[in-house]
Amino acid sequence: MISTLLVANRGEIARRVIRTARDMGIRCVVVYVDADADAPFVQDADEAMRLDTSYLDVPAIVEAARAMGADAVHPGYGFLSENAGFAARVGAAGMAWVGPSPECIEQMGDKIAAKALAEKAQVRTLPSAADPTAGLPAGEPSSKKRSTEALSIQAEKVGYPLLVKAAAGGGGKGMRIVESPDTLEESLAAARREAKNSFGDDRVFLERYVAVARHIEIQILGDGYGNVVHLGERECSIQRRHQKIIEESPSSRLDAEQREAMCEAALRLARELGYQSAGTVEFLLDDDSGEFFFLEVNTRLQVEHPVTEMVTGIDLVREQIRIAAGEPLGYAQSDIHFSGSAIEARLYAEDPANDFLPATGTLVAFAPAATPEVRWDSGVSSGSVVGIDFDPMLAKVIAHAPTRAEAAGRLALALARSHLGGVTSNRDFLVTTLRTPEFLAGDTTTDFIDRVGPARSLEPSDDERTRTAQLAALWVQGFNRSNANVLGTTPSGWRNARLSDQKLVLDHGDTSVTVQYRTLRDGRFRFADGTTARVHAWCGDSIDVEIGGRRSRSRVTRSGSLLIVQWRGGDLVFGERPRFTLPVPEATEGGFVAQMPGKVIDLRVKVGDRVSAGDTVLVLEAMKMEHPMRATDDGVVTEVHVTLEEQVEAGTLLLVVEPAPEK
Repeated sequence: MISTLLVANRGEIARRVIRTARDMGIRCVVVYVDADADAPFVQDADEAMRLDTSYLDVPAIVEAARAMGADAVHPGYGFLSENAGFAARVGAAGMAWVGPSPECIEQMGDKIAAKALAEKAQVRTLPSAADPTAGLPAGEPSSKKRSTEALSIQAEKVGYPLLVKAAAGGGGKGMRIVESPDTLEESLAAARREAKNSFGDDRVFLERYVAVARHIEIQILGDGYGNVVHLGERECSIQRRHQKIIEESPSSRLDAEQREAMCEAALRLARELGYQSAGTVEFLLDDDSGEFFFLEVNTRLQVEHPVTEMVTGIDLVREQIRIAAGEPLGYAQSDIHFSGSAIEARLYAEDPANDFLPATGTLVAFAPAATPEVRWDSGVSSGSVVGIDFDPMLAKVIAHAPTRAEAAGRLALALARSHLGGVTSNRDFLVTTLRTPEFLAGDTTTDFIDRVGPARSLEPSDDERTRTAQLAALWVQGFNRSNANVLGTTPSGWRNARLSDQKLVLDHGDTSVTVQYRTLRDGRFRFADGTTARVHAWCGDSIDVEIGGRRSRSRVTRSGSLLIVQWRGGDLVFGERPRFTLPVPEATEGGFVAQMPGKVIDLRVKVGDRVSAGDTVLVLEAMKMEHPMRATDDGVVTEVHVTLEEQVEAGTLLLVVEPAPEK
C-alpha cells in the first residue's frame, strides 16, 4: 500500500498527480522553491517542504520525502523524471518509485542507446551520429573542441539539414535545426548549454532532419508480471521551437495497417526492455511515403497524456501508482477500447507575434469558460506570477467528442470564451489554428505553422473594437459609481445643467477609441454616434449590457490603467488613457532591447567591434531556453550596457550598433 506520495514536481503536473492520488485515498506532499511559494500546487498538497536549492537537488528531495513520511515518489515529467540516479536513490531509501526501473530509465534516457535497442528490435531509425569523443573526461579543456571537430565530420555523413539533439531529456530543449555547416558550431554550443542547464548532461548527437513529417507516439503500460499493452497513438505534429502545442488521439493520418505496425513495434521495444509503468515510444512518420522511424522512448508520463485518457477512459496516473504498488494490470490488450476523438492545446505565456518568445507578468485574469465542457489541467490561478525560472505553460486544455471536427470546435470555443489577461498568451493563435481548414482536414505535418501560417492574434474589426470599447466605458462608469465616496446613490452622469458628454479614451495597440456618452432620463445611455445602450446588470467583474439592440454579458478585469474586456473572439486589452500624459524617452536607434526578462549568458562583442548582418551579438537565457540576438545590418558596436551573467528586465537597452562609416 502507498499511503503518502511525494510529488517531486511543480505546476499543473503536480496538481494533476495530486488529484488522482487523493481520489485513491493517498496523502500527497510536495517540495517547492521560493519562486513557487504561493503556487496553487503548494496549496493543494497536504504538506509542503521548502527547498533551498532547486527541483534538481536529489539529496534534498529524498530527505524531504523521508521527513514528510512519504513511502512513494512520483516525478511527474521534466526535471528528474528521467534521472536514473534519482530513481535509484528513492528505492535505496525504502520508497516506491512511480515509474520504470532505474536500469530502464538509464538505457532509454540515453537517446543513442535507445536507437541501438530499436535497431535490435528491428525498428527503423533515422540516420544519426553520436559524439565519438564522449568518453573524454568532462574537465579536459580540449574536450568540447574535439567533440565539435568530430561531429563536424560526422555531420557530412548524416547529411544536411540535420538536428542537434540532447542525448538526455526532451521537450525541445537542447535541440537545434542546422541547415548548413556554417551554423553547426554555434548550434552545438547552444544545444550543449541548454541540455546541461535542463538535464545536467550536455552530451548531444546528430540526426537527419525530416521537414515534412508527422510526430506519432504510442502510449504503453507494463506491470511487474510481464504484461504489457498499448493504449493507441497520439499525433503531436504541430510544434514550435520543437515543442508540441497541439496533440490529438487518434491520428487522422494513420490507417489500420500503419497503426497496427506502429503499435506492434512499440510493444516489441517494451518487451525487450521488460517495461514497467507508463511510457511512450515516439516515431517520426514520413507523410509522403508512410514510412515510420523510431525516435526515442520517454520513460515517464507525457504532457499530452490526457488525450489518451479521454479516448480510453483509463487514468494513466492511477495505473502508474497501481503498478508501483506491485499490482498487476488486470486487463489484456483486447479489453482496451477507444471512443471518439480528443485534442489537447497547450496554453502558454508567450507572444506568437514575437516569434513565440516567452512572456512574463502577473496573470490578473484567469477564468476558464464554464461551457462548452472541456478538461483544464492548470498550474495557475488569478494572481499567479509568471516569471523566468520555469517553462511558461499556463494550462493544458483538452476536449473530447464523438468526432474530430466536434472536438476541435469544442476546444476552440472553450478557449475563446475564457477570460485571460495580464500576461500575453498564445490563446488566440491556438483558436485560429484549430479553426483553419488545413487542421480540420487533418493536414497537420511538422511544418504546419510555417506552411499554413495561422494568424498569430485575433484582430477585431473597427466596429467590434468600437462596440467593445463602449462596453468597457459603461463598465468603468459602473465601477466609478460603486466606488464613489460622495453622492453614491446619485444616478451615473446626473447633471443639473447643460454639460458636455462624459468621455473616455481607450488605447488598443496602435489604435485609440474615444467613447463619448451621456445618461438619458430613462436610465439608458446614448453615445456620440447616436447608438443607445442599457445596462441590465453590473457587478465587479462583469456587465450585462445591450448596445444598439445587441445584448451580451462580458467579464471585465481592471489592472491599473488596463482593462481586459471579453468579446466574442476572446479578450481585448485597452489602456485607459489618463487626462494628462507624461513624456516617455524615445527609442535608441540601432539599440538591442531585451524582449523579456533574462540573463546574459553569452556576450560576443565590445565597443568598437564591427559586426555583419546575421552575426550573433549576445544570447539571453529565459525559462531554460536560449534566445540569440543577431545584427540585422552591418555596423559598429558603439555602446554595451550589460555584462556577462547579468540579469536584465524586459525593455532593457543591451547594446547599440550603428552603421559602419563609409571607407
